Amino acid sequence: MQNINTRDGVSNKGYEHDQVSINEVFAIRKEKNGKVTKKVERQNWGNNREFLLSCIATSVGLGNIWRFPFTAYENGGGAFLIPYIIVLFIVGKPFYYLEMIMGQFTSRSSVKMWSIVPGFRGVGWAQMCSMISVVTYYCSLMSVTLYYLIGSFQSELPWSKCRPEWGDSCVNSGKSENSTSNVSHENETLRSSAELYFSKIVLKEKDNIDDGVGLPDLNLTICLFFAWACIFAVLVRGVKSSGKAAYFLALFPYVVMIALLIRAVTLEGAINGIIFFIKPNWSKLFDPNVWYAAVTQCFFSLSVCFGGVVMYSSYNNFDHNIYRDAMVVTTLDTFTSLMAGFTIFGILGNLAHELGTDDIGNVVRGGTGLAFVSYPDTISKFTVLPQLFSVLFFLMLYVLSIGSAVSLVGGISSIICDQFPNWKHWHVVLGTTLFGFCVGTIYCTPGGQFVLGLVDYYAGSFIVFVLATLEITGIFWVYGLENFLDDVEFMLEKRPSVYWRICWGFVTPLLLAAILIYTIARLTPLTYGGVMYPSSAYAAGWTLFAFGVLQIPFWMIYTILTKKDLGVPEMFLEAFRPSSEWGPRNARHLAAWRQFKEKAKKKREQRNSSRIKQFVYVMFGCESKLL
Repeated sequence: MQNINTRDGVSNKGYEHDQVSINEVFAIRKEKNGKVTKKVERQNWGNNREFLLSCIATSVGLGNIWRFPFTAYENGGGAFLIPYIIVLFIVGKPFYYLEMIMGQFTSRSSVKMWSIVPGFRGVGWAQMCSMISVVTYYCSLMSVTLYYLIGSFQSELPWSKCRPEWGDSCVNSGKSENSTSNVSHENETLRSSAELYFSKIVLKEKDNIDDGVGLPDLNLTICLFFAWACIFAVLVRGVKSSGKAAYFLALFPYVVMIALLIRAVTLEGAINGIIFFIKPNWSKLFDPNVWYAAVTQCFFSLSVCFGGVVMYSSYNNFDHNIYRDAMVVTTLDTFTSLMAGFTIFGILGNLAHELGTDDIGNVVRGGTGLAFVSYPDTISKFTVLPQLFSVLFFLMLYVLSIGSAVSLVGGISSIICDQFPNWKHWHVVLGTTLFGFCVGTIYCTPGGQFVLGLVDYYAGSFIVFVLATLEITGIFWVYGLENFLDDVEFMLEKRPSVYWRICWGFVTPLLLAAILIYTIARLTPLTYGGVMYPSSAYAAGWTLFAFGVLQIPFWMIYTILTKKDLGVPEMFLEAFRPSSEWGPRNARHLAAWRQFKEKAKKKREQRNSSRIKQFVYVMFGCESKLL
């Protein structure tokens, strides 16, 4: 490949052949104590498509299929798209692009990348705690999905008819003359067979967990083991195996989604459901809860601040065009959410039509209820091949789940491998998956959904806003916006535009801080299905939250104390300066980058403007006028 000289006699191109793509190749490194050790080189993607498809498989997941449609309906329908798209451009895209840059520039995990500001290393460890918490319950949803997928192969869908033990309050979900919705009749609330199948057969759910969560269900545990086995198979050879799997994990769900969309819009009553979904309620635009919902949906849909995006981009070649990929993934994620919304509400429109009601709100459920109650209930009423559509839907959910779970487990494994470079990759993946399976069995108990709600709230949702605020603050306000711009220019040979600078340096951190404050201000006791948790469960939840958050001050204090030989003022300052490990991983890139940074530093020292003026000029792309 031609070596193009574009910056001060220094090129960062043409080094692809200096980077190896297999885990078994070693480089010799001499430590400070003179001991020679082996350092495993980082893997690279087989080609650029594998990276892009892996990012798509990560970001397009269950949140697009069942969370977005219900969130949009609940927050103004079509009007919700306005704050959602605004938030996508000022939070979603900037954060996604930021994490891609950090991963590719350092070729390190979400913990090791904090050599940029060592005092903030605890943010990376706290993200790992969140990843572990989220992936354990995420895989439990995969086990439920697999349970339904297996049940879909029966000659009659098992949730389509009531069972004798459910009594007279049950109404068949299958096609019948007297189908009715869940309404009160003679002081008794009727429930569909799909709903009772989910709670009594699949989950064997308890009314509360005051006396404990119970023992794991054997069938769900087997399904959970298979889910983790799939993840292990995808990750066993690192990006060499996960990159190849990405072709199927990213593309297959779209084939099914398009087929389901075509079927959904041709169902009787579907148009009413779609209109119900997109009909705007403009008064919602002035409701702060709607903007809060837009931020949370955008944030969790893109899977940022969990380490997966950083991990995937760390396997790129140093000069890969991540700007293009970031735009493709974030745009496609929004498009997929809209397509899922049309599909789901088209089907719900048909369900309302079958039940003889015009109020589609009566048949709408959020979260797991949408995937495991409303949709199976509707499929049961299909007169043509209900088993086929059931298999397609749950297979699509399962594949989507694997794509997201692989990135979470991969992020955890990359952190461990970075900390212990001589450990074999497949040993780390095996240990991680076995640990995840053992922890995940708690979600297979009769009280598992209570635990899932608790862990999601305290370790997977609220804490992420804390970590996101600190992440973007540490990079742009401690390391510095202009320093970061220099690094991006060296890597991509182009400085980010004013749009990115304003978002990174001002709009995104302020909005995240505002959301964090708003979240704290509106905290209310968590419930599940209107049922309060026992005091011990709340204590466990706050303990889980505290364990994650306390990683930040712990590692900050630890970093400061390791520099105590420097004296009181300097030990604090040094903890928030880039360490000697900061910079590109490749030796040639690192030498060229240091030369590039030295020249940039000398140019900066010639300025005689105030710091505020320099900041403003840099923010608006006018730093050249400061010289």
